[in-house]
Amino acid sequence: MKISGTKIFHFFTQNLEAWFWLTALVMLAFMNPASTQQTLCLWHYLGVDACPGCGLGHSISAAFHGRIGESFNFHPLGMIAIVVLCARIFTIFIQFKNFTELKTYQYDKNL
Repeated sequence: MKISGTKIFHFFTQNLEAWFWLTALVMLAFMNPASTQQTLCLWHYLGVDACPGCGLGHSISAAFHGRIGESFNFHPLGMIAIVVLCARIFTIFIQFKNFTELKTYQYDKNL
């Protein structure tokens, strides 16, 4: 089965939300949780100091590095956020797969 560039582009664009969350999780996994200089936060770059999202990001990063206690200290919902985001990514990809199979089945049925 040959995969065309159009199919790859369609797969990427139809699952853009999943790719966004997956990229964010990978970036947080490589981030040093103890570092205050390295951040993905737009508010940090605008000069705002109090951002609950920064605590969540550091919490997720600490959890990926196996620092569970530190993760909970940064934000109590960090590990839950990892589970929720992974479930969302999985759901998006499964829905796309099921929708694609349904379209293929309906196309084959009409032939």
